[in-house]
Amino acid sequence: MKNFASMLKQAQELQGRMAEMQAELENVTVEGSAGGGLVRISLSGKGDLKEVRIDPSMAKPEDVEILEDLLVAAHFDAKSKLETELQEKMKQVAGGLPLPPGLGF
Repeated sequence: MKNFASMLKQAQELQGRMAEMQAELENVTVEGSAGGGLVRISLSGKGDLKEVRIDPSMAKPEDVEILEDLLVAAHFDAKSKLETELQEKMKQVAGGLPLPPGLGF
């Protein structure tokens, strides 16, 4: 029974650390870019789109299709960076405890 109590305590500690991490995510911002920085996208730690910056040179009607592709690429870049950061935070929160695959936010 002591083993069960120990596991329960570890689970409660993990739950507390995960709640802290979720609160920290409110302050995290990642930026993705594409086209050598012509398009930049900022995401919050929860994956919400916060900002889009487009170099003025991309505001030509003949470049709209390229701009659309760059927006998608910059969003993918930012999302990838966010996922990497979240994985690192999850490792810190878990403190060596094994987590099920796909556990995330």
